Amino acid sequence: MKEFIIRRYRSEQSPTPERYTIVRIDDEGKVLLADHQAEAILGYGSDELVGQPVHRILASRQDDPFAPANRHRIERGQSVLVTFRHKEGFFYTACLSLRADMRDSDKAASATITPCDSATRDSRLLRSAENSARFGVWELDTRTNEMTWTEGMFRLLELRPGSEITPEQALFCCQTGQARVRAMFRRCMRAGESFSLDLDILTSRQNPRRVTLNCQALKQGGGIHRLGGTLVDHTAEMQRECACQNAQQLLAATTRATPDLVVAVDTSFNLLHFNGAWASQFVETFGVNPGHGDNLSKLLQEFPNERRLMERLWHRAFERDSFVVEMPMAQQSRELPVHEFHYQRLTNELGEVTGAVHVARRIGNRINHASNGDHRIRHDPVTGLMNRKEFIARMLRTLEQKAHRNSCDSLLYLDLDDFERFNDLAGSGTCDRYLRELAGNLGVRVHQRDALARLAGDTFALLIENCPEARARKIAQETLDLIGELVFEWQGHKLQTTASGGLLIMDSDIPGDPEQLLSQAADLCHTAKTSGRNRVHAARAITQQTDDSTASRRVEQIREALDGGHLILEYQAMRPVASPTWGDHIEILCRIPATSDGGTMLRPDNFLPVAERFDLAKRLDRQVICQTLDWLGNQPLLEPRLKYCGFNLSLASVLDDTFPDFMARAVSESPFAPNCFCLEIREAHATQYPDDVAVLCDALHRAGCRVALDGAGASVESYSLAAKLPVDIIKLDRRMVQQLEEDPVQQVMLEALHRIAEAAGKVTVATFIESDDALRKVRTLGIHYGQGYRLFRPQPLEQLTPAAVDLATGRIGG
Repeated sequence: MKEFIIRRYRSEQSPTPERYTIVRIDDEGKVLLADHQAEAILGYGSDELVGQPVHRILASRQDDPFAPANRHRIERGQSVLVTFRHKEGFFYTACLSLRADMRDSDKAASATITPCDSATRDSRLLRSAENSARFGVWELDTRTNEMTWTEGMFRLLELRPGSEITPEQALFCCQTGQARVRAMFRRCMRAGESFSLDLDILTSRQNPRRVTLNCQALKQGGGIHRLGGTLVDHTAEMQRECACQNAQQLLAATTRATPDLVVAVDTSFNLLHFNGAWASQFVETFGVNPGHGDNLSKLLQEFPNERRLMERLWHRAFERDSFVVEMPMAQQSRELPVHEFHYQRLTNELGEVTGAVHVARRIGNRINHASNGDHRIRHDPVTGLMNRKEFIARMLRTLEQKAHRNSCDSLLYLDLDDFERFNDLAGSGTCDRYLRELAGNLGVRVHQRDALARLAGDTFALLIENCPEARARKIAQETLDLIGELVFEWQGHKLQTTASGGLLIMDSDIPGDPEQLLSQAADLCHTAKTSGRNRVHAARAITQQTDDSTASRRVEQIREALDGGHLILEYQAMRPVASPTWGDHIEILCRIPATSDGGTMLRPDNFLPVAERFDLAKRLDRQVICQTLDWLGNQPLLEPRLKYCGFNLSLASVLDDTFPDFMARAVSESPFAPNCFCLEIREAHATQYPDDVAVLCDALHRAGCRVALDGAGASVESYSLAAKLPVDIIKLDRRMVQQLEEDPVQQVMLEALHRIAEAAGKVTVATFIESDDALRKVRTLGIHYGQGYRLFRPQPLEQLTPAAVDLATGRIGG
């Protein structure tokens, strides 16, 4: 909880003493205490405020002292200007600062533990313990040969409590070892020697049970007059052991009856079970004789490349329910038989992963049959992957099917970095072995519906079908990580490299020519390579009408506008829909002007894909910000009015470590308050790079700027991002709003997202409001702001200039 000092703000110096009030607010935003000055400053009595949310006295959520932009300044000991709402309804500005920051602390209760007196212990506790732990307590008086039992003993032997039974009759329950029990009792009575004995007994209802009989001498006055102990039921363990033995016998018999290679390991790669076929193939391949309980990684210690591949395969088996891969048992020789490995995850009754099993079947006949046809024509002879011709045919089938389904596909183009030095160092034969192992590792990560191909010497392509953009970006990064982590050992050298990738997002309205798509992906890969290597550059596929010559002209048009600082800036206003809020709230939009020799102006749909493809997006973002701030610097009358000015960020800027420093310098030189500027990050980028986005948000907050999550609701991760990501504003995805009035499910999803954002202290904005019905529904759901053609169409930024007013002192505005 925090205590704040609230003072009325006056721009001029006042001779009267400054009045202030102290308000204590908990971490949930509720007022816990207000002093007697609250009524003079806020209009509310101290009793009226206690228990009320702090938003009751604030003009808008932007004035929340717990909002990131305000919180960081307050915690540094600075004061912030906040607009308050008086009880009478008018607004005024006050200065808010932190008086004390207190943390709730729970005082640990003092308690002691003392031994329990058996004489005062409630007998019901003993009955409850016996029933839950399945044991019984007995005592034997050696002088009278009388035995006393607790209820637990009767239950274990399935006798009615209180039934008359003698010790000899109780011994009849023992199926074996009666003589041994008598001997142990006699030894305990003579020498006082305690014992514990496992017995198989038969209850009065002829049910078998396994129990443990515990006995000890209870000495008194130097003599042994009583024996006592417990009888503990272990039948459940016995049944589990029997079931386990039966399962092991059944498993052993089943695996012996098949020629397939069967092996099971735990999560530490220790061998749980294997059949003779697997052991024989393992010995033939590696020359090592495996044994039950051996560690597979240690068995392959002399084969580091095969060991790493097997570990990756087993790790994949632990993460998935099942998968299939075709490969030889080892990659060091092409003469080994090829098997089809079926991996299956093993779990316990709690759903925890305990290991995995694979069954491998030899498929050499099938491959030989395929090679007799056109298999070799369609596949790369070194890696066994698709060649370029087959990959083009696969892409054509995907593009034909895409016309009949609504899905997002992606094309990943990979180029190994500095692969030429492998040839210089190790020769082409070793390079081929490296490529085979790399292909095997990549094949492990590829879904069966996707296509992986080797296009040329060190270039690969992966077609990712029916996969959301965020997931495709994650797959691309994971693929680069896998290539970078692969270490191939050769004659004491460790061959290791990285790769650059171009990810082409193919959602809709894309070229129907696979070669054109490959060309676009290759351009993206080239951009990634020239930008520093070991990275993925992603962009959306350019429409079919945009050929290479058109793309080149647009690149020149963008560069001409950037070099001359001639970007056309427009703005679109955001309007409050839930409650009135004073001030201008705008988002900056960019257009590319026509070239000096003619042409047409480019809108975002025309130039953004080209800018991302040719690595111009980062420069474009900075130019838009600089040009906007320069224009605002010449509009002093906008300073009190401008409450929000949003800029869209590309992925290149999101991942640029220097962008926060650039933004901090830019806003520090502007006369406008830093917290009126907001950087909008797409949800797809936040989903793909959550850690990078979180770091960026913190850095922008330190600069005083706000951050918005744009396109929220486009994926299932939206709700988690809205709750946990350190952003200030949630801008809802257009698809959530466009069908809002017709789809009740969409309404529920939007309302849930709004409630999550509101609980996290964030503002929500509904975009693309283009009808009265959508506006009414958004207002009903309580969304804070709206944006769209129904509320405000984009206008040139110059039209934001305040109107000119002629006064006696001169003209202002204009």
